[in-house]
Amino acid sequence: MLNRLFIAAFTLVTAFTVAACGDKPAAPAGDGGHGAAPKAPDAPKAPEAPKDDRASWPKVLNVSAIPDIKNRDEFLTTYAPFVERLKTKLGIDVKFDPVTEYTATVDKLASGGLDLVWYGGYTSVQAARASKGNMERLVCRAEDLKFKSVFVAAPGSGIKTLADLKGKTFSFGSESSTSGHLMPRSFLLAAGMDPKTALGKVSFSGGHDATVKAVEAGTVEAGALNYLVWDKMTAEKKYDPAKVAVFWTTPEYVDYCWCTRKDLPAGLRKAMKDLFLGLDAKNPEDAALLAKQKATKYVECNDAMWKGIEDAAKSAGMLKD
Repeated sequence: MLNRLFIAAFTLVTAFTVAACGDKPAAPAGDGGHGAAPKAPDAPKAPEAPKDDRASWPKVLNVSAIPDIKNRDEFLTTYAPFVERLKTKLGIDVKFDPVTEYTATVDKLASGGLDLVWYGGYTSVQAARASKGNMERLVCRAEDLKFKSVFVAAPGSGIKTLADLKGKTFSFGSESSTSGHLMPRSFLLAAGMDPKTALGKVSFSGGHDATVKAVEAGTVEAGALNYLVWDKMTAEKKYDPAKVAVFWTTPEYVDYCWCTRKDLPAGLRKAMKDLFLGLDAKNPEDAALLAKQKATKYVECNDAMWKGIEDAAKSAGMLKD
């Protein structure tokens, strides 16, 4: 009896197992009875092309530069070719505002009256503050990354070091100039020669070229200026070397830059930047334009590079926290 029950149970289990192994797995609903194929992943979306914001560009681009050249004709002829190139490349009207004071460029950029300005390092710091961060440094010259100032005096004056300036009459350039005032003052202070107490009468010529002429004429005994202006005046024989010569050159620092407003359309800011970076000294027309600013080429830059200038201005008492 037990054997018959065991055989019957074994037969039932075997039949159930065979039937189960022979069945196909149930297909998901709606697949027509076939196994569901794995779903292909969505193709990655191509990055969106930058939107053309030309429609929001201003009809007129207002350009200016700090008036670090006292000779007005030379100042105007320096920037006229840049205005024409900007007009051609941007396809909008461009106007140059020939300011006569450094501070005018700072105030006008901050108020929206200027769109593109050639600043010295110190005025770029002032403009960034006045605009509450709405200023962007686009490019600078390769030369601006290793800028210098030169101290000049008459060859027979006995002035050979900064210490020799004690009690001497001295001329800076403009009060707002980086290479004609801020950095020369900083190096004098570092040498223990506070212009307020160590020097004789201190004056401001208003421009680098004017400083050279003041020393040459004997109006002051010594002065300091932008080394590129000095080199240009030397090459063009604009002074008498028997009456004025370099006696000391500063260490290098960062100086000039082309700056714009951050609230201008991104496409316009990029177009201006690309224009400067694209100038090639091997191209005769570009070379002539570069020569106007005594540049070999323009390079990219960022705001952090001018932190040293800001610190120097604070140390010299020319900038408050």
